[in-house]
Amino acid sequence: MNHLPSLYISHGSPMTALQPGLTGTRLAELAAALPRPRAIVVASAHYLARSPLVGGAGQPSTVHDFGGFPQELYELQYPAPGDPGLAARIANRLDQAGLPAQVDPQRGLDHGIWVPLRLMYPKADIPVVPLSIQPMLGPAHQYALGQALAGLGGEGVLLIGSGSITHNLHDFRAGYDADHEAPYVRPFIEWVEQRLAQGDTAALLDYRRQAPFAERAHPTDEHLLPLFVAHGAAGEGARAQRLDAGVDLGFLAMDIYRFDAAA
Repeated sequence: MNHLPSLYISHGSPMTALQPGLTGTRLAELAAALPRPRAIVVASAHYLARSPLVGGAGQPSTVHDFGGFPQELYELQYPAPGDPGLAARIANRLDQAGLPAQVDPQRGLDHGIWVPLRLMYPKADIPVVPLSIQPMLGPAHQYALGQALAGLGGEGVLLIGSGSITHNLHDFRAGYDADHEAPYVRPFIEWVEQRLAQGDTAALLDYRRQAPFAERAHPTDEHLLPLFVAHGAAGEGARAQRLDAGVDLGFLAMDIYRFDAAA
């Protein structure tokens, strides 16, 4: 079986489901380039808990965890099956790594999961297992979470961290658009790309002190934290490849990262 990489996806606004643009093109291209997964595990910026939770529903619901959008968006469904057995195995692996985890048998698929997966695997015929992040515990904890799941790619399981490489919704009414980009976006995404290319994990884990405009790009951590899960899951010496999917609304950078394990 071919070894799957781990991925970090910037899922953007829920409207990406209706207006996929360049993000939709990049995600479809990426899915076409990968071996078909037997299952998908997604650590979402919208699944937050104090300790690790793993979604174990046999048929997870499509969760419309947003308000004020067109009715058409609320009618979209992503009826992918779950995989309770895989969820239990993941929880066990986390336990063994000193990260006590529980299975949540009711957890559905939030928009950080189903929006990008609709663009990658529109048939919704691959089992999906949600994984929570712990925003109060910071980047190093999420990196350890990913490390505990290293090797899943060799079993045909695609691990995805879903967030946003820049995410400051306070800028929604700041007048930014396709022709007037927020000044912090490029310096921040370039710094992340350079640190990943150099394998400078220590700097990345300390991004809030070291990255330019870190607090402007991420007033809170949760949308960048899935990057560390995906990075950790790829193992030591993994190669990071950035896929540029543009900048939505002038301030939401839509970068995608593919992490391939070292040969």
